[in-house]
Amino acid sequence: MSKVPYRTYLTEKEMPTKWYNVKADMKEQHDPYINPGTMKPIKVEDLTPIVCEELAKQELDCTSRYIDIPEEIQDFYKVFRPSPLIRAYNLEKALGTPAKIYYKFEGNNTSGSHKLNSAAAQVYYAKKQGITSLTTETGAGQWGTALAMASSFFGVDLTVYMVKVSFMQKPFRKSVIETFGAKILPSPSDTTEAGRKILEKDPDTGGSLGCAISEAVETAVKTPNCRYVLGSVLDQVLLHQSIIGLETHKAFEKIGEYPDIIIGCAGGGSNLGGLMAPFMGDKLTGKANPYFIAVEPASCPSLTRGKYAYDFCDTGMVTPLAKMYTLGSQFIPSANHAGGLRYHGMSPIISKLYHDGQLNEARAVEQTKVFDAASFFAKYETILPAPESSHAIRVAIDEALKCKETGEAKTILFGLTGTGYFDMNAYASYNAGEMSDYIPTDEDLEKGFAALPKIPGIQE
Repeated sequence: MSKVPYRTYLTEKEMPTKWYNVKADMKEQHDPYINPGTMKPIKVEDLTPIVCEELAKQELDCTSRYIDIPEEIQDFYKVFRPSPLIRAYNLEKALGTPAKIYYKFEGNNTSGSHKLNSAAAQVYYAKKQGITSLTTETGAGQWGTALAMASSFFGVDLTVYMVKVSFMQKPFRKSVIETFGAKILPSPSDTTEAGRKILEKDPDTGGSLGCAISEAVETAVKTPNCRYVLGSVLDQVLLHQSIIGLETHKAFEKIGEYPDIIIGCAGGGSNLGGLMAPFMGDKLTGKANPYFIAVEPASCPSLTRGKYAYDFCDTGMVTPLAKMYTLGSQFIPSANHAGGLRYHGMSPIISKLYHDGQLNEARAVEQTKVFDAASFFAKYETILPAPESSHAIRVAIDEALKCKETGEAKTILFGLTGTGYFDMNAYASYNAGEMSDYIPTDEDLEKGFAALPKIPGIQE
C-alpha cells in the first residue's frame, strides 16, 4: 500500500449532499425540551417565535436519518469545503510514537473555525422564510464571525452579543464582524433588560455565553421579523456540523483507515458532535466500536463535574429547559482564553450519549497544559491552533504518548476546529510565563447547582 498522503481531500463531487441525524440511530432520545411557561414538552410552534420554522422542525426531528442539504448551501460550502484530513507525520515523529495521528482541519475560512457550517444553514433558512434580521451570541468570536459572513452573503441583518471578557481579549474580532456588516455589542450590555439585570447584580462581570444568549433572545423576540440563531448546543447545530464527520468518514475510506480513538474539544458540543456523528452512528448500529473522548476546560467542567439535570440554556432564564450536563445557568466561568468553551451546559445529544456510556470518556484539562500542547503542535505541524481546539490536541498527544509506552499503533483522530490568530494575547501571556490555571472549588459549583430549576414531578 502506498504511503498515506499528508492531506487527504475529497473532490467536490464526493462532498456529502445530506446531513446525518444521529438521533435516528440512538437507542433512547434525550429527554424533551420543556417550555418554562407551561412546563410541558416543547412543540414546533413553541419555538417558531424565537427560531426559524425549518430549524425548529430539524430541532425536534428524531426519525429522519439523513436530511437533504439544500443546493444553495451546498454551493456556499464549496467556497471553503471540503476540508482536509491531515496525517500528523511531523507530530508523530516528534513524539516518537507508533500511533497514527490524524486531524480534521476546519480553519480554512475567514472565521477560522467550523462554525460556518451551521451559520450558512441557519441564515439560508432565515432568508428563505423572509426573516430580515437575526441576533446571536458569541464567545471567542468564531461563531459571530461565521454568522456575519453568512448574513452578508445571504443579505440578512445581524446583531452579535459577544461575551465581554472575550470582547476585550480579542478586539480584532469586532473589526472583522463589522467588516462583514454586522453590529456587535459586549455582553452583558445596557441595551437589554436581561443585560441590565445582570449588570445590576455584578457590574464588573466579564459575562458568559449564558448572559449573551439571554440578550440575543430578548432582542430577537422584541424586534419585528427577527429571529435568534445559536452556534452550538442545539440538535440542529449538531446536525449541520455532521458535514465534518461525514467528510472525515469518506476520507478514511479513501485511505483504507479507521480511527480507534476520536477526540474533540467540548464547550457546547457542536464540533465534537459533528466530528463524531457518523462514527457514533457506526457504534450505535454495531458496525464499529471507536473510543470517544470529550475534552473540556478544568475551569468550566460541565461533563466531568456537572449535574445531569434540566436547566435553562441562558443566564436570564428565558430559554426552554434542556436535560443536559450543567454547572447551572447562573455559573459564570473564569476568564480563561478558551472563550468558545466557556458555557455552563452541554448539548443534550452529547449529554445523553455520555450518560448512556456511548461517549466513553470526558476529561478536563488545565489552561497551561493546553497551551503547552498548542505550542508543541504549532512548531511541528505549522498551524497555530485555537485555544479551544488545543484541548483536543492536549489529549491526542497524551493518548499518543500512551501508545509510545505500550507499543500500540492506534489510529487517533481529533478535530482541529480552527486557528488561533485572534488569540495572540493568550499566546503572549503563555510565552511570558504569565498564564495561570483556575479550577472552581466544590463550593463555587454549588452556587450554580443551587439555582437549578424545580420541575414538579420531574426535578424536585
